[in-house]
Amino acid sequence: MATAKKAPAKTAAADKAAAPAKKRTPNAAFMKALTPSPALAAVVGSAPLPRTEIISKLWVYIKANNLQDATNKRNINADAKLKELFGKPQVSMFELAGLIGKHVS
Repeated sequence: MATAKKAPAKTAAADKAAAPAKKRTPNAAFMKALTPSPALAAVVGSAPLPRTEIISKLWVYIKANNLQDATNKRNINADAKLKELFGKPQVSMFELAGLIGKHVS
């Protein structure tokens, strides 16, 4: 007796490809302008900025001053200004947003 071949099952990825992509709405919490503390203002400026812009300006400062660790690019070596922000000589880039949260209001 010969068995009939089954048709391939539809996958979730195939269903998603057929559906039109939804436009992502920005989270209002990220767009809210926050005032940086004096220690953070020394790095990013004293004007109120959204959290995303603060992180961007911080990365510009880190790259301009060559503060990424040479052997492990995920680590940031603190100079005098950043040590005041971080409270330790080296932080992971994943800790960055959490540490900045203490310096904005």
